[in-house]
Amino acid sequence: MANINWRTINIDALDPESSYNFDLSTLTPAVLPVSTQDVQTLSGQIRQLLRGGNAEGALQGALENAPYGADEQGKAAHFSAVTECLNQIRQAEMTPLLQRLYKTEAGSELCDTLMKYLYKGMSQGANTPSNHASAKNVTPQATGFSQAGGRSFGGGEGGGQAMSVFLSWHEKLVEMVGPGSIVRVMSDRRTV
Repeated sequence: MANINWRTINIDALDPESSYNFDLSTLTPAVLPVSTQDVQTLSGQIRQLLRGGNAEGALQGALENAPYGADEQGKAAHFSAVTECLNQIRQAEMTPLLQRLYKTEAGSELCDTLMKYLYKGMSQGANTPSNHASAKNVTPQATGFSQAGGRSFGGGEGGGQAMSVFLSWHEKLVEMVGPGSIVRVMSDRRTV
């Protein structure tokens, strides 16, 4: 008994209520795998509704069928379709559309899904292809600093216009559903 090194025994493994014995996979909700082909088909249907002038139906369909179990390519394709929907809807139509969306049976969940897409769009705002192209044209200055190009003030170049759309939607959505949606989105482990 004197030869036992008590410092090498993991006491947490012996305690049944310890976090050491907690299965962390139970924290991640189960999502069904979705193939990229299925996501591309859905994106095509969403774009068809947009071409038909039903931007509200396209947005609702996109939010109801968020591909949580898709790979990154599938999620990017669906994000692109959602972004097209958001760009098609005028600012004056946002509040009435969000009110109708929120009053549906799964309205709160749809609004939370929309919030996820808005945050994804805002996080990718600096990673637009045109910003990568301007980063290649770095010119050294006499001061030792580099000038990487001009700022985007919401014009067509860069992510300024897209960021403006995401921020407008975010403002209207928070007015509608409150800050609880932000908390739910930040704590949800399912990603879009």
